[in-house]
Amino acid sequence: MTAEALAHLAPRPGGVYCDATVGCGGHAEQILLASAPDGRLIGVDCDPEALVIARERLRPFGRRFLPLHGRFGDLPALLDSVGVGQVDGILADVGVCSAQLERPERGFSFQRAGPIDMRMDPGQGETALELILRLDEKELADILHAYGQERRARAIARALRRAAAAGTLTDTLALAEVAGRAAGGRRGPRDPATRTFQALRIAVNDELRQLDQLLLAAPRCLRPGGRLVLLAFHSLEDRIIKRRLRELSTSSGGPPPLRLLTPRPVWPSAEEVATNPRARSARLRAAARTEQGAELAFHTSGGGSHAP
Repeated sequence: MTAEALAHLAPRPGGVYCDATVGCGGHAEQILLASAPDGRLIGVDCDPEALVIARERLRPFGRRFLPLHGRFGDLPALLDSVGVGQVDGILADVGVCSAQLERPERGFSFQRAGPIDMRMDPGQGETALELILRLDEKELADILHAYGQERRARAIARALRRAAAAGTLTDTLALAEVAGRAAGGRRGPRDPATRTFQALRIAVNDELRQLDQLLLAAPRCLRPGGRLVLLAFHSLEDRIIKRRLRELSTSSGGPPPLRLLTPRPVWPSAEEVATNPRARSARLRAAARTEQGAELAFHTSGGGSHAP
């Protein structure tokens, strides 16, 4: 949804923008082209391998592109670290990227054998296997249900714990086999292990909490009139985005910090879905920083409460 994202971000020459999930640099490249000749882009990603790819891809833009290693939930501190208080636009394409899925050694895919890792930053935190080994059956089932919306969470958690204890969770294919069998096997086009892999990945990377922190911090990181554009790929992410944008664009005794630009989500075109099937579940929401909204630290109920 590059065209839709750019239309709502509205990059212009001289502006300063942040791609909070720069990945391999696809969106970043288009932002830099649209903001030529002197627009600047700060590219944030927690995956150091992605930053290497983005840096090489965007080398022709010289100092107009600044890569930063870190999590988008820490955006205020990251911007402060390079002397940037506020930017003219923030883009976040939430979730796992294609490059991560296509590399079996990263452990995101259940189609090829790889380590049960799933960390977006391989140098930080515990792996998915370590998470499975650490949690008891109920805690693991809670994660599978909350983050994967898996109806057979308890059965899958029990099977995973038994397999882990027996030492048979040797790679992602073994994980997919155990989870898929406990989920009841394939009953449609979706692999029965899909929800389990999604839940473990979200838990390992603390994705929903990071997203919530980004949303709460975004008004402080945007200049008046600056745009916030978010792309989500499943209902858990979109639900958080929808709720937070509604809260931040609703008056509670003073001017709200944000103004909604998309009362309803924007979906990908049929043409894009035809050429890129992974885009079919994408939805875009956007908001603009108001001129009158006070520069406040927003403390709303439920912030950072997404861990089961």
